[in-house]
Amino acid sequence: MKYLMACFVFTLILSCKEEPKKPSIAETMKTYTIKQMMDNEAIGGGSFSPDNSKLLISSNRSGIYNMYTVPTSGGELTPVTMSDSASVFAISYFPKDDRMLFRMDGNGDEIFHIYLRDLDGTQTDLTPAEGARASFYGWAEDDMSFYYTSNERNPRNDDIYELDLETLQPTLIYENTEGYSIDGISEDKKYITLGKPINTNDSDLFIYTVSDKKLTKINENQSANSSSGFSNDGSSLYYTTDDGEEFSYLMKYDIATGNREKVMQKNWDIWGAYFTENGTYQVTYINEDAKNVIEIKNVNTGENVALPSLDGLDVTSVDFSDDEKLMRFYAGGSHTPSNLFVYNLETKEQTQLTNVLNSEINGEDLVNAELIRYKSFDGVEIPAIYYKPHQASADTKVPALVWVHGGPGGQSRQNFSSFIQYLINHGYAVLAVNNRGSSGYGKTFYQMDDLNHGDKDLKDCVEGKNWLASQPEIDAEKIGIIGGSYGGYMTMAALTYTPEEFAVGVNLFGVTNWIRTLKSIPPWWESFKDALYLELGDPYSADSVRLKEISPLFHTDKVTKPLIVLQGSQDPRVLQVESDEIVAGVKKNGVPVEYVLFEDEGHGFVKKENQIEAYSRVLQFLDVYLKKDKGTAIEDDTPIKGKP
Repeated sequence: MKYLMACFVFTLILSCKEEPKKPSIAETMKTYTIKQMMDNEAIGGGSFSPDNSKLLISSNRSGIYNMYTVPTSGGELTPVTMSDSASVFAISYFPKDDRMLFRMDGNGDEIFHIYLRDLDGTQTDLTPAEGARASFYGWAEDDMSFYYTSNERNPRNDDIYELDLETLQPTLIYENTEGYSIDGISEDKKYITLGKPINTNDSDLFIYTVSDKKLTKINENQSANSSSGFSNDGSSLYYTTDDGEEFSYLMKYDIATGNREKVMQKNWDIWGAYFTENGTYQVTYINEDAKNVIEIKNVNTGENVALPSLDGLDVTSVDFSDDEKLMRFYAGGSHTPSNLFVYNLETKEQTQLTNVLNSEINGEDLVNAELIRYKSFDGVEIPAIYYKPHQASADTKVPALVWVHGGPGGQSRQNFSSFIQYLINHGYAVLAVNNRGSSGYGKTFYQMDDLNHGDKDLKDCVEGKNWLASQPEIDAEKIGIIGGSYGGYMTMAALTYTPEEFAVGVNLFGVTNWIRTLKSIPPWWESFKDALYLELGDPYSADSVRLKEISPLFHTDKVTKPLIVLQGSQDPRVLQVESDEIVAGVKKNGVPVEYVLFEDEGHGFVKKENQIEAYSRVLQFLDVYLKKDKGTAIEDDTPIKGKP
């Protein structure tokens, strides 16, 4: 009896023992190098070959973007181009054979040309005019030609050309003398849609009739209007507008009668819609809280087609084969780069074609972003995307960065960023703010920063810093600011006009002299120039006084916190001189400044070698001046590639 009782007690003790605690991600996660993180492959596009056997895509797996093909049944990527200098971006297979179109510029100068890769591998520049910029616009209905725009005739205006596939000779089909934006062409070539910006939100929309050169205005009131393409039979135009509403909705305009009909409305902006080749499906894109939401409607039944389901991933982009039997799509999230899939609409079978996450990286170590909202100084609600490191806690506080998107008028999105994940992996929290003036949250919010840059939008960023400081896992004394282009401007504005708010600044090719930037707008932005002047100010008028006041270059004496500046010398939007001068100005204060210049990059860094150099330099800077890890600041300030 005693023996049985002892066994019972022993068994009870064993059963009450706690199961071994599973280690947290923070305890098991690896710390990755920038080379490992940038070896996440970036891919884009996906044009079906005429027989549906392959897809033509762009990939940076070689360290620079090139064209590749991949079987739709699955298999290895096959390189088609092997450029080691300028990036190559795939456009499309030819409709009836395996010839290919691609585009390429001069190391980021944005002077794109359209090239043909023939069946024997030879490459031909189809738009060779020196200094002219060309953009592919689509295939003709008979598949015997394609349309493209070019500013060859006048650097300030894009004309439309049609290029014959047999002769490879272009024909001018619309001479754009009035500075319209080119928004589309009907499949029967009877109509062209044209846009005329009023301001950076609003734009008039017109239909131009080719036969009699008649111009018909589509919108009835001042509003944001954009073409979404013609119906397949050419009888109607679909377009988005925010007329009378905060968010853009989809409209249908009957060309014969002039009748307008609302087709779809959401509580977010509808970005656009299009019909597949035979008109079986209509695809609509919605910008829902900084994320693509896609609806596919079967036109015959009116029912929505269910998108493929992938656990924890969002379908972000779709396209169809010409016979509408296959759909290629991308799926990913803020925590993982997007992969390419093919979906058979008849069998419902889906095939993953790529695996772009570096095999050395454990996907669980990456961070899924969280959507948050915070109140700004005047009560305006500011949306933001928060990335919290796994290792962050009230007991293990981490430094943080306020991340500001490009623009003005851009938006931080729920997309994967190797750079952001690299920072998070190394113990930095990131709050990507969508300050007033950002797109996607209604036109009132979008226009809140007009003629007010460097003021209320900056205060929104400061309040983002305050939100971070209130989080128990954040070291409130170690919060910096980072951004590119307009975000780079906000970085410099923060260090200049609120010099004690942020501990450091990271300026990626940011505007620092608005007067010069607005005067040096590239000629191909001519149709948008006046709209920019309305939002920011006219540098040739009395607005120049205010533009000087909000330009950090003229107030560098106020900067007291460490700064790193990164710039591409081929940048046509933010000229290198912007960064040269801001670095020189801040250095006069005796403030630590580092400068990294890439002579083979434009507005953003697309080559892996340069990304690795740039982002590792940013982390090194942050570790020294924000995290304040043990290390030695770099003192050489020579502005050349690979040097600060």
